[in-house]
Amino acid sequence: MGSADGVSEKSGSLLQNDVKQYGITNPLSFAGPTNADRQRTSELEKFLVEAGLYESVEEDTKRNDVLLEIERICKEWVKQLTRQRGYTDQMVDEANAVIFTFGSYRLGVHGPGADLDTLCVGPSYVNREEDFFMVLHDLLAENEEVSELHPVPDAHVPVMKFKFRGISIDLLYASVSLLVVPQDLDISQQSVLYNIDEVTVRSLNGCRVADMMLRLVPDVKNFRTTLRCLKYWAKRRGVYSNVTGFLGGVNLALLVGRVCQFYPNATPSMLVSRFFRVYTQWRWPNPVMLCAIEENEELGFTVWDPRKFHGDRKHHMPIITPAYPCMNSSYNVSSSTLRVMMEQFNHANKICQEIEMNKASWNTLFEPYQFFEAYKNYLQVEVVAADVEDHRLWKGWVESRLRQLTLKIERDTCYKLQCHPYPYEFTDPTKQVPHCAFFMGLARKEGVKVQEGQQFDIRATVDEFRLDVNMYMYWKPGMEVYVSHIRRKSIPSFVFPEGYKRPRPARPHHPDRPGALDGSVDRVKQSSASPCSQRDGSASPDGGNMKRKIDCDTDEGSSGKHQKRITPESDLGKRDFGGDALMLASCSKLNVDKILNETEEDTLASDFESSNALEAALKAHAASSNADDPQKQSLRHVKSGINCIREKRKAQGYVK
Repeated sequence: MGSADGVSEKSGSLLQNDVKQYGITNPLSFAGPTNADRQRTSELEKFLVEAGLYESVEEDTKRNDVLLEIERICKEWVKQLTRQRGYTDQMVDEANAVIFTFGSYRLGVHGPGADLDTLCVGPSYVNREEDFFMVLHDLLAENEEVSELHPVPDAHVPVMKFKFRGISIDLLYASVSLLVVPQDLDISQQSVLYNIDEVTVRSLNGCRVADMMLRLVPDVKNFRTTLRCLKYWAKRRGVYSNVTGFLGGVNLALLVGRVCQFYPNATPSMLVSRFFRVYTQWRWPNPVMLCAIEENEELGFTVWDPRKFHGDRKHHMPIITPAYPCMNSSYNVSSSTLRVMMEQFNHANKICQEIEMNKASWNTLFEPYQFFEAYKNYLQVEVVAADVEDHRLWKGWVESRLRQLTLKIERDTCYKLQCHPYPYEFTDPTKQVPHCAFFMGLARKEGVKVQEGQQFDIRATVDEFRLDVNMYMYWKPGMEVYVSHIRRKSIPSFVFPEGYKRPRPARPHHPDRPGALDGSVDRVKQSSASPCSQRDGSASPDGGNMKRKIDCDTDEGSSGKHQKRITPESDLGKRDFGGDALMLASCSKLNVDKILNETEEDTLASDFESSNALEAALKAHAASSNADDPQKQSLRHVKSGINCIREKRKAQGYVK
């Protein structure tokens, strides 16, 4: 198996007068570790082991056996095609295919259950379109050890996905301009790029980038430990997903590699701390590069260059691959996802400072991000299909388009509404049909001046996204996507690890405010419903159109119907709150929702029939007044209604 695994894991210190320079600039510091740094590194490595981030010897052996078996299958496949095409017996004997690895396995940071990224390099007469995606596909389909076989020929990098003996495999193919592929082929040389197309270049680039990264860092062992640590951190904090617009494995590896170049003698604990210190101060969109961008006029492939290409100037967080042709590995990052990552970098930087002062432990750095407590408004994207296999394909497609929904929302709100896509899927165990749900947090951009009470209507944006998703080439009946706006108080319980929401700290009591309530009021939950059931503000049989506008200041929508909510004891709708409840619920229509704090909004809003009933109640109160300004008089009655409900709830035992 040809995977240049001979990169040495060098250790020891680099002196300032060493001849070799890593990176395009001099290091920021040659300082080595103190005794305290060595102790923190030991604690960090112990933490990573206890977190289960390393593969066992048995699992590693199984993975190597799978690689050897895949290479054997590919060699037999090439020999079969060579024989069928009338080549001589000598050519058949010499016909060969070589398997290379890339991604986390090649970098040495893979964990239990990780995908195995592989590349098959074959001769010039074996093509991708028919030979790889048809002939080899059929051979794999006949193999009893292969399951979940899924070809993706139209991807940016065409890939065959499957499981072999339970291990997930991503297999690429590259046909090089050689009649016989030598077993010791060095694909890091630019000569391998002659007479091939751009798709083949992209297929080769994963392996070429991984090999070059390992050559460009001062200490491979320290690089690997640091990268393993930061991958785990990014997953725990919800910022590990290239397809969603966050950091993927290659992006993180390049960022870590640059920090290793800045601090060539630092140990992993030092490198983790300096990673956050560097990137909280980095002036994006200045690019991160491990080496200078190389051009080759003879080969003529396009390289990343914002001076020449207008599209490259729009990249928010350029992280450039080192192998020719150099590309931006993080082109998926949007302004919203960059904002989220910078917030997480700053949060982690503060914790690392506390760790260095012995005021915190490594556990603190890896505490999971409480996504469902961070926003008042969310989008729920529910993916449904008729059977498990259809759902697997449909889910992958929809997930790949979520980034487009983020970009469309930013575009259509003039970048005033920011999206935070959460890169994890959730499943409701009570539903029988194959399904999953993705979520996005919504927040108004800080520092942008808007009118008080301004709401965002993104229904047309969601419709455009649904039309885009439904253009899926392999769409089948039963494949549906539902998009709904939900508020924090209505988040379904199945997204929480233990099936229930964590109690949030109560807001302080303000007796001087009208209708101020004690924090001990029972929280209400939204009753779960099928994605196909028609309910206001959620998905409906007509495709899950958005039913209300989003007000990111008040945690409330516009004047559409409220969804019915229940308490553990009884249905609040059965309590006798009368017209005062209608008056209270109408606060959002008059943009006076600041009368209530969040706790009041969560607990006092009662069921009501329709926005027409609200308007009728409001007009009745306004008509009963002789004041010149009926709206002011109505507001007075709203406040009176709040106090009325407060007194009734006291009598019923809801308020202490």
